[in-house]
Amino acid sequence: MILIGGENLIDFIQEPGGSGHPLYRAIPGGSPYNVAKAAARQEVATGYMTPFSSDTLGAMLEAELAAEGVELLAARSSKPTSLAVVSLSDGQAQYQFYRDNTAERDVDAPGLTATVPEGAKAFHIGSLALANGADAEAWTAFFEEMSASGRFCSVDPNVRAAFIHDRAGYLARLERLYAVADLIKLSDEDLAWLAPGEAVEDAARAIFARSGAALVVLTLGGEGAFGVTESETFRIPPAPVVELKDTVGAGDTFMGTLLAQSARADLMAKDALRTTAPPEIKRILTLAAKAAAINCGRVGCNPPRLDELAD
Repeated sequence: MILIGGENLIDFIQEPGGSGHPLYRAIPGGSPYNVAKAAARQEVATGYMTPFSSDTLGAMLEAELAAEGVELLAARSSKPTSLAVVSLSDGQAQYQFYRDNTAERDVDAPGLTATVPEGAKAFHIGSLALANGADAEAWTAFFEEMSASGRFCSVDPNVRAAFIHDRAGYLARLERLYAVADLIKLSDEDLAWLAPGEAVEDAARAIFARSGAALVVLTLGGEGAFGVTESETFRIPPAPVVELKDTVGAGDTFMGTLLAQSARADLMAKDALRTTAPPEIKRILTLAAKAAAINCGRVGCNPPRLDELAD
């Protein structure tokens, strides 16, 4: 089983219309939540470790992920669901976030350890869960524990700068994760913030050099993806998008596919990626790019199922 931790939240997105008052559509989301959905749709056992709220919105989040076949491992929390409100002003999106003292932050390291099921082979973390606070420290300590126990560990910072109040502390936290990770995924937007002024591929190589990872992957939006191992560099062209709808969840779909396809190829033993033949790594990266492209041809985060990735 692949274990996934990190935020779940409701995006309230303003839609056209309304008689004097704006209309908002509630969309379940959160980067790791989307990664869990993407991995489960590729028919690998997936467990989600973050609590859901016992409120109505938490029930919505819980039901959608359960319907995908994800095993929900955490007890419900009495704290409210985190919210992201996306409003329109003169056609421009404006964002407000409500994430203080919410259910998805109601975690501690001993509680996380207690919820690990037998047979768990891997753990993935990323995004807002790493930004700040006691929960970020709990997830980081748990990540280190999982790696020390011999599990495959991956991280996708998916930087959300608005939530990072202590840049130095955040960067130090990432370095702790990098040191024990097997797989690191970043985006060009992440590296523009993490390593301003550096060429993104050079910055990705530098992270690889100082990490414990066997593979560092960099997504480049419409330019495809870049990967680096100890002996190889991979350049993956973008997969075609028949009709672009939006890019919501594209990076999460890419990440979920990396995990799912690595699991399906039996590459989740510790250090297995280190001895994997380059053509196999390229195949997995190519499938991840294809999955992200399929997602971009749909509205919102709607990752493909396994049969949609077949040639």
